[in-house]
Formats: sequence, structure tokens, C-alpha cells
Amino acid sequence: MAHIALPDNLPGIRGPMTFRPETAAPLNELVDVLLRGPHSLTPAERELIATVVSTRNECQYCQTIHGAVAAHHLNGDDGLVVSVKTDFQRAAISEKLKALLVIAGKTAEGGTHVTTGDVERARAEGATDLEIHDTVLIAAVFCMCNRYVDGLATWAPTDPDFYRQRAAIVAEHGYAGSTVTPS
Repeated sequence: MAHIALPDNLPGIRGPMTFRPETAAPLNELVDVLLRGPHSLTPAERELIATVVSTRNECQYCQTIHGAVAAHHLNGDDGLVVSVKTDFQRAAISEKLKALLVIAGKTAEGGTHVTTGDVERARAEGATDLEIHDTVLIAAVFCMCNRYVDGLATWAPTDPDFYRQRAAIVAEHGYAGSTVTPS
């Protein structure tokens, strides 16, 4: 049960966003820019960054919904998402994304954990300054979102189909455009 009165039918971050829509709008706009806007990283890669950070932070709702959105962008490849969550260094992803996930993970620990060597490795694998910047910002934003969700003790559905259905809505309408859709 949530720590405050939230809508019963809106799990994860959706309940708190409905509770305070004036803060939800700019947060959803930022997430849309970071995860869906024009970029050299694919939406799937950016969703995987959010998923890995949320997994590290043990946020069940965020890791599951963003993993489902990533899988949606990967033509339903749930197995790849699971392998990235459990051991991204051995997953079938690019070396560049692996280097960026190191940066994301260290950002989740604390920004000062990211080293010059981490950034140099990412650059050596082809990462641009924009990709490095946005990896850090995605990680920082998802640390905030994870704490928002778990700090209010929101609930997370256990049915994988719920997440697949939401992922399709998010993929089509974005985060800002999908917040009012029930379930």
C-alpha cells in the first residue's frame, strides 16, 4: 500500500504523476526527449540504459516497464533485455553500449564514481559527447524516478502482459502522451 493516497488503478510512477500532474508534465517531457527524441543512440539502447539503472536501484516497476519498452523496440526480444539486466558485459550488445552502461551504473552509485578512464573507454568505442552526456542524464533522471516510485511505496503489477501492453502504448504515444491512459 502506498504511503499516501494514490489512485488504485495506476501502478508505479503513474499514480504519483496523477497525484501531482504539474510535476509530471515536465518530467515526462524530459524523459521523452531523453528516451524517444532524435538521437544517435536508438530508443532501445536508451531504454536499456534506464532499465539497467532501475535494476541496480532495485526498482521493480521501472526496471520492468523500461525493459518491456526496450524489448518492444527490439521486436519483442525479452531474452536480450534479461541478459543486459543480469550481465550486460556478456550480452549481445555493442561494445559502445557496454561502455555507456558502465558510466550509467557508476552514475547510479554516485556521479563522482564515473572516471576519466570510463569516459575514455566509451569514446574509444565510438561514443560521442552527446551520448556520454545523455547516458549520465538518463541515469540521473532514473535514479530520481526510482526513488520517487519506491519512496512512495507504489505498487508494481506482476503480470508481464501488463508491461508489454503498456510498452506498446508508450512506444506509440511517448511518455507525455501515455500518462492518462488507464492501466
